[in-house]
Amino acid sequence: MKIIVQKFGGTSVASEEARIAVKNKVQQAIRNGYSPVVVVSAMGRKGAPYATDTLIDTLKSVNLSVNVREMDMLMCCGEIISSCVMAATLQKYGINAMALTGGQAGIMTDSQFGAARIKNINVSNLMHLLESGIIPVVCGFQGMTENNFKFTTLGRGGSDTSAAALGAALKAEFVEIYTDVEGIMTADPRLVKEANILEQISYAEVCQMAYNGAKVIHPRAVEIAMGSNIPMYVKSTFSDCPGTLITSESGGRRNGSEVAIHENCASGVANLNDLAQFRIELNPSEFAAGRNLFEDLADAGISVGCLNLSEKEAMFAVFTPDVEHTRKVLEETGFKYVCNEGCAKVSVVGSAMRGVPGIMANFVAALAAKNIAILQTVDSDTTISAIIKEEHLVEAVTALHQAFKL
Repeated sequence: MKIIVQKFGGTSVASEEARIAVKNKVQQAIRNGYSPVVVVSAMGRKGAPYATDTLIDTLKSVNLSVNVREMDMLMCCGEIISSCVMAATLQKYGINAMALTGGQAGIMTDSQFGAARIKNINVSNLMHLLESGIIPVVCGFQGMTENNFKFTTLGRGGSDTSAAALGAALKAEFVEIYTDVEGIMTADPRLVKEANILEQISYAEVCQMAYNGAKVIHPRAVEIAMGSNIPMYVKSTFSDCPGTLITSESGGRRNGSEVAIHENCASGVANLNDLAQFRIELNPSEFAAGRNLFEDLADAGISVGCLNLSEKEAMFAVFTPDVEHTRKVLEETGFKYVCNEGCAKVSVVGSAMRGVPGIMANFVAALAAKNIAILQTVDSDTTISAIIKEEHLVEAVTALHQAFKL
């Protein structure tokens, strides 16, 4: 039996027309000799009656401090509705299908409501259904505690995580993530009209792009697939475009053609908006000053990124909603600081950049040519990032996209 997992996002199940497109993808997989396991998200996006955000607002309108157990139980309803409607759609067209909650599909989690971690997946029920010719339609984003069978949710990107974890547990041939875009692109097409669809990209590169702002797939799902070396595809529900293949290797390919490494060692440009940069003055004679600074921030529950630390100064970025909280912590602990609000982070990602001379020079030159000031840089083997003013973001992403021949 050749098992595949097909995950469909909220827009893919939000209307009758979209659900018929899903049905066509499932039928095609069956014709190709595969036994598909379907994973679905809640129907629609914020504002739609059964979308997760709508359900959250419904409960919070009653009690802003509602218990997390009840919140998770309600949030699971969106996917339950979606799986039942999708199973009914498949049945209408002669496909034997059965809706399953995450728990019924065997997904067992810890008790961290709102951000549960999968501990184990018992695939016996799924295998029984597949061997009986029944297509399981599984609720994404959710599981069940092992001890007392309470509903849990897996946090942001949870349906992608469900699909990847089921693929690993079932030893699937591959996992398909269906969305409303035709694949992973070299940049956000809303910012760069010339952005291209990547034919192939590595797990590591996709994770870096996701962590740096690309929103096509959640990095946790990619990490799970990478751990089991299961190929993933990102495709559109609404077209026959082959999409983007995610594997252990960077294909160096886009638009169906080979691209020489020396011509293009980057895979894409990603961006994060709505940031503020803090520059903190440190006393060089106090060796514990940096440690104390970040301990204070951690104790206050503030997550920092883009960290640079030297003898006399620390620099980092936080999201705008955390600015006032960060200011308060720094003032209470006596640190002198400067805060630059209205910032963004722009990153060039590519595993082939590792060890290639001139990458940073190309990055800096591209922004300098547009008179874009770099407030701070951070780099790794696969990523070069800069903090800039948000007003220059579109120009910066476009300039880097052109400079790295994407």
